[in-house]
Amino acid sequence: MYASTVRGLLVRGMLAGLIAGLFAFAVAYVVGEPSVRGSIAVEEASAAKEAAPAAGHAAGHAGHGGAEAAPAAEEEEELVSRPVQSTFGLATGVLVYGVALGGIASLAFSFVLGRVGGFSPRATAALTAAGAFALVYLVPFLKYPASPPAVGNPDTIGQRTTLFFLMILLSVLLGVGAIIAGRRLAPRLGNWNATLTAGAGFVVATALAFLVLPDNTDAVKPEFPAALLWDFRVASVTVQVVMWVVFGIVFGVLAQRLLAHRTDPAGAAAAPQSASALG
Repeated sequence: MYASTVRGLLVRGMLAGLIAGLFAFAVAYVVGEPSVRGSIAVEEASAAKEAAPAAGHAAGHAGHGGAEAAPAAEEEEELVSRPVQSTFGLATGVLVYGVALGGIASLAFSFVLGRVGGFSPRATAALTAAGAFALVYLVPFLKYPASPPAVGNPDTIGQRTTLFFLMILLSVLLGVGAIIAGRRLAPRLGNWNATLTAGAGFVVATALAFLVLPDNTDAVKPEFPAALLWDFRVASVTVQVVMWVVFGIVFGVLAQRLLAHRTDPAGAAAAPQSASALG
């Protein structure tokens, strides 16, 4: 019974993640793509300005020295065109991301259901989605905010990715630690005071992690338009908010129906009580 219930929740979590990914893709395409195109245009204009003096110098050298003119450097052909990247590529990435995180969030839901209070499956799904958004995206974003593509140094992308995922790992571990601490403190301090204490501990530990982890040394250039950078980061947060809100709503409905069908037909056990058997 336990395994089949978790499996059912996992499937519904992935389905909810897929639906959330569709909404997130629509928002990313409408809200995020203009700032992406703008940032690429700024980078291309900057690269053209830097290449113009070098090209003029090479042409002058060829005219005076009698040597053969150096052939113009051919632009590197894109493996995937921008229209494909902004449609099929973006959709594929967002949908895979949504399905994967939906599955992980459903497993987290299975763990916390019945352990963090007498919440219904729908309310627990909303809390799980809010916690996942905060721990997986918002906290790491505050330390390493998203930057538009074609702006940073390609040579540092590996280091930047490693630091971002390390911040995600620390955020999740600190969040789990805060939940465990809150449960252990509840018998002595009461639920409200224990929650406040655990939350304050999470904030302090996260602040220390911010101080210990190195800053992003590949910052956006000062000449990059501040308004364009702001639009890109607002769009990035908006996409994540839409994804997790839709996931919380859809998965809450699906989980509520699944767990309601597996209660005692006579109604002897309420849905939250039967769901707590997952623990």
